[in-house]
Amino acid sequence: MARFQFVVNGRSHTIESEADTPLLWVLRDQLGLKGTKYGCGVAQCGACTVHLNGRAVRACVQPIAAVAGQRVVTIEGLSGGGDHPLQQAWIEENVPQCGYCQTGQIMQAADLLSQHPHPSDDQIAEAMAGNLCRCGTYERIRRAIRRAARAPAKRSK
Repeated sequence: MARFQFVVNGRSHTIESEADTPLLWVLRDQLGLKGTKYGCGVAQCGACTVHLNGRAVRACVQPIAAVAGQRVVTIEGLSGGGDHPLQQAWIEENVPQCGYCQTGQIMQAADLLSQHPHPSDDQIAEAMAGNLCRCGTYERIRRAIRRAARAPAKRSK
């Protein structure tokens, strides 16, 4: 076991863990942040997407040793009260079906909008290609991203 310090959703944390423990398990099991989901475990589905220093990464394959000293944002930290334009657009477009992949979808979309505030359809397709939805809500996801892009800017990360 080793000690690792990092910032999650604006709060500093020091945890003890094996160096190769995935960030996902530290977030869920040690910090109690259950919004980030386990999907495939090999960075192929995007259910575990979080932001590491402002960019979308797959928490299931990020060893905690690689995250030490860095800044992580989970779905719980995306906005104070669930009022991020993407979260609002998700509700307005009735995106979730089973909901399992949605936190990863939103975190990936937030990364997209931070880089491209008014993304083209091709940019949306490219950015979201690695996030899978078993329910097939892809069109609603795209509509929500377009709606959020039109919303007044409040895209904290």
